[in-house]
Amino acid sequence: MNGNTLTAYEPLIRLGAFLFVGLTMALWETLWPRRPQAFARRVRWPHNIGLMLLNSAVLRIVAPGAAITVALAGELHGWGLLNALGLPAWIAIPLAVALLDLAIYFQHVMFHAVPTLWRLHRVHHTDLDFDVTTGTRFHPIEIVISTAIKCAAVAAIGAPAIAVLAFEVLLNGTTLFNHANARLPQAVDRLLRWFVVTPDMHRVHHSVVHNETNSNFGFNLPWWDRFFGTYLAQPAAGHPAMTIGVDAFRTREDLRLDRLLVQPFRESAGGYAINYRQ
Repeated sequence: MNGNTLTAYEPLIRLGAFLFVGLTMALWETLWPRRPQAFARRVRWPHNIGLMLLNSAVLRIVAPGAAITVALAGELHGWGLLNALGLPAWIAIPLAVALLDLAIYFQHVMFHAVPTLWRLHRVHHTDLDFDVTTGTRFHPIEIVISTAIKCAAVAAIGAPAIAVLAFEVLLNGTTLFNHANARLPQAVDRLLRWFVVTPDMHRVHHSVVHNETNSNFGFNLPWWDRFFGTYLAQPAAGHPAMTIGVDAFRTREDLRLDRLLVQPFRESAGGYAINYRQ
């Protein structure tokens, strides 16, 4: 697939994969939910989905296809580690996907560690339930910053454009999967979480308890949490009883789209996870 073809079809490939995985997860969590929901979907979903649509529009205006464009420029000019090494595609592509995932892991840690960035990222954490739409709930400013970081990582790694597309599709799909309120048999979950972040693994990260929020930062590959010591197998209260969210934002009104957009400018940064341990 040449650069022009990749650029032309990238939005359709990503949208198709997103819709397929998103609808599959929504059906799964409807038929086999993991936890009872505190709020009906009609209360939360319009606002979470509205924020997702706003983010998509912002990216189409500010940086359409940015990561792919940077990757194609890197291939043309020889930017980055993998382009300098000249590795064969069968090594470079999976290695690039893994390195990009590592970069996203560190980005996620940084958004918890820096108070200003936590103000943006806590929009994702203040959802009072945990389901597939939580995986799309990010502040537009965070999305723009994340895109810039991803582009820098693509350039530094020298990731092939096809690897960047594969990573984008994989990350979008696994984010929807690991935020789903979907029940998995415990034996299946224990096996899967050696290879991918499962809903039970990531749900711990959305606990209102600070030292549980300070764990399980991975979105896609689970290895980084185990390697860097941020892995936590289960919440102390158990999944059915654990409380989702952030202490400062616990009302129905805080779930509204207008409140989500101004939330980073309200209240203090609070006990952001990396700098607060119980």
